[in-house]
Amino acid sequence: MLRDISDRCLAELPLTEDQGHWLGAALERFFNEPGTPIGEALGLRFARGGIPWWKEEAIRKRDAVLRELAGRFFGELTPARQAHEIATMANRYAASAWRHDREHGDMPRHYAGTRKESLWQAFASGAPMPIGERQ
Repeated sequence: MLRDISDRCLAELPLTEDQGHWLGAALERFFNEPGTPIGEALGLRFARGGIPWWKEEAIRKRDAVLRELAGRFFGELTPARQAHEIATMANRYAASAWRHDREHGDMPRHYAGTRKESLWQAFASGAPMPIGERQ
């Protein structure tokens, strides 16, 4: 919900009724419960021993990109073979192009529509990359 609200604000769009109500209730918690961190009032908490919300979001983004890569470019392979191919590509990309690509804010235009676009997105997600085949 908070990500949607952020996107709407940045696009200078009005909030939906549900979004406005949710945000108002979250701010009310923050103002009425002294000592409550703003992140907690906004629902940005994680269980003891869990991972922070921002890491979880990055992992979800990375995993979605990798699933799309598997389906789009390796759909005819078994899941184990897909994992092997993607892990091999990711390790090569990490050792070569990513070292240079990460210094630039934007993806190189010639990656668009290619496997490297997905790899760039996975690496740029902020989640650990490359990951092993079993992951």
